[in-house]
Amino acid sequence: MKKLAFLILLLGCFQTTAVMAGEYNLSILPRYYPDKLTAMMTPLASYLSKQTGLAVKPLLTENFADYEARITKGNIAIGYENPLVYVNVAKEHEVIARAVKGKGGDKFRGIIITRPDSGITKISALKGKNIMIVGKTSAGGYLSQKLTLQENGIDVDHDCQLSVAADNRQENVIISVSIGDVDAGFIRESALHKADQFIMPGSIASIKETAWLPNWALSVNRNLPQDIKDAIEKAILKLPRNSDVLQAMGLTSFVSASDSDYDVMRKVTR
Repeated sequence: MKKLAFLILLLGCFQTTAVMAGEYNLSILPRYYPDKLTAMMTPLASYLSKQTGLAVKPLLTENFADYEARITKGNIAIGYENPLVYVNVAKEHEVIARAVKGKGGDKFRGIIITRPDSGITKISALKGKNIMIVGKTSAGGYLSQKLTLQENGIDVDHDCQLSVAADNRQENVIISVSIGDVDAGFIRESALHKADQFIMPGSIASIKETAWLPNWALSVNRNLPQDIKDAIEKAILKLPRNSDVLQAMGLTSFVSASDSDYDVMRKVTR
């Protein structure tokens, strides 16, 4: 009996060591170019490795679809994604924290931009217009605007001509609007000046701020052991303001979050 108890204890220790010794991929929804994403992920991966004892490794994905696919396949243990993508992958991942940033705090919104000489000054003028969006899975570059237009009697998918930005980049929406390729564009409010170096000064203008949405989710694979989830959550929530990690991500802090915080996204997608 003592020998059996010893073997069970030894097996338990081995299993714990195996879990701790494995690599845990950390990835961020690729809203930016690879060099920017790498600069955002590397400090966070290093911090989590030190705080939890896990081997956390940054993982780049090609686009939004690739990110979701890797989440679904279990290739990403820790993710950071916009609220719509979180809802899409919530079967595989659970949110443990929500980002806090800028004047919106733990929520954010989109804006609608046009050229100052477009003649478009209000939402009703968008009917029948060519509009570029970041992507159908972009919260700040599509869904925020979609919700506001719905509230104003416009079904953006049927009443407007939509095109999707190359590589789902906010910058590409801004550039396309500035050179007149499209009549208007949907981008996240905080991205307004992302393409300033590529466009003529004064070539775009914001005509409307749109609906507030819950901020980005820091999520973990639901199959991770609970003690590992708890360790990651504790490390995330105790990040000090002005830390290198938060500065690299462009955030003020993280706050605790639950799945129900994102029900508004489920509502707008329905």
